[in-house]
Amino acid sequence: MSCKSCATGGCGTQRGAADGQKTATTGCGSGGCSTGGCNKLNSFDWLSDIAMPGQRYDVIEVKFKGGRKEYHRNVHQLDLTTGDYVVVEMQSGFHIGAVSLQGELVRLQVKKRAVKITDDTKVIHRIATPKDLERHEQAVLRDLPALYRSREISRELKLNMKLSDVEFQSDNTKATFYYSSEERVDFRELIKMLAGEFKARIEMRQISLRQEAGRLGGIGSCGRELCCSTWLTDFKNIATSAARYQNLSLNPAKLSGQCGRLKCCLNYELDTYMDALRDIPAIEKPLETQKGRAYLQKTDIFRKLMWFGYGAESTWYPLPIVRVLEILELNKNGIIPESFDVLTPIGEKQPVTLAALNSDLQKLDAKYTTRTASSKKKKKKPRSPDNSIPRPASAGKPS
Repeated sequence: MSCKSCATGGCGTQRGAADGQKTATTGCGSGGCSTGGCNKLNSFDWLSDIAMPGQRYDVIEVKFKGGRKEYHRNVHQLDLTTGDYVVVEMQSGFHIGAVSLQGELVRLQVKKRAVKITDDTKVIHRIATPKDLERHEQAVLRDLPALYRSREISRELKLNMKLSDVEFQSDNTKATFYYSSEERVDFRELIKMLAGEFKARIEMRQISLRQEAGRLGGIGSCGRELCCSTWLTDFKNIATSAARYQNLSLNPAKLSGQCGRLKCCLNYELDTYMDALRDIPAIEKPLETQKGRAYLQKTDIFRKLMWFGYGAESTWYPLPIVRVLEILELNKNGIIPESFDVLTPIGEKQPVTLAALNSDLQKLDAKYTTRTASSKKKKKKPRSPDNSIPRPASAGKPS
């Protein structure tokens, strides 16, 4: 889906010119669309320009239609480059695929996938010639009409199966039909009719719904290409508990992918959520407070906050994990705190006695009584009038 001609089937097909000569490949020029898509399980050989000591690993990873990859031995020591089309040996006849990986990275992939490389491993015959590529394109052009015709035959036989893809071998001696079904299907009569219709050896291969979505491709709800059609190869089991651990709403329409199963991306961050949930207590019953019972409404896993709300109220109260553990311990001991903020139990409060209240009043009365007595002792001296002021002794009598 990286070029403009993918929607029209331009990649990997050659259109004739006016003079009858064939032109170059249209689109991106990789020819990937005719074998499963330009972006189908691509891999980057980051060791291609690095010379490794010792003998070069002679196993080559070859990619076929639908992103299928197999390993073949390069017994003829061909000088190959990533993207070259090669003719490889199959169980019956030969097939053409593109070199996707070689060198030391193939050794790591073989070890990772536990593939046994023996003398019976299929080999690479040669680099594909223009005549080989022409025959391969003719075989690819048979895939779509054969798929439509095989669906008509399966409907006539009333078989409960869904044919999703067909792959003809490059030598047109074998055709592989990929189907999915929820039950066991007896397709013996179907194989006979398909063999007579297409004049080739028929192989029926059942695939899961996830593998079917990976072969067909598409755009996910995130706006990007499906993981199963670009890089994901191992499909792990996904349970609804993965959504519960991440506090996701159990809505099948939002949690299901195009295959009808739970989305593979539910497992991507599950380990991080599991590590964060270790410190969060399990709330099996509501918290008991003097105000009433508080029920858990939601949990902020990474901020370590738990939101509680009373049954009759619509307000939620955030509590840290430490405070929740304290309230749980009090409730376990049969003690009911006043509220989320005040954890002092009702039974442990010190009652205010009457004697203590009277003593405070007595102190207050004594205080003001003392002030009144001291104010009475201080009396104001009367002020003398102006004519009563004595005159100085030096002043004489008037004559």
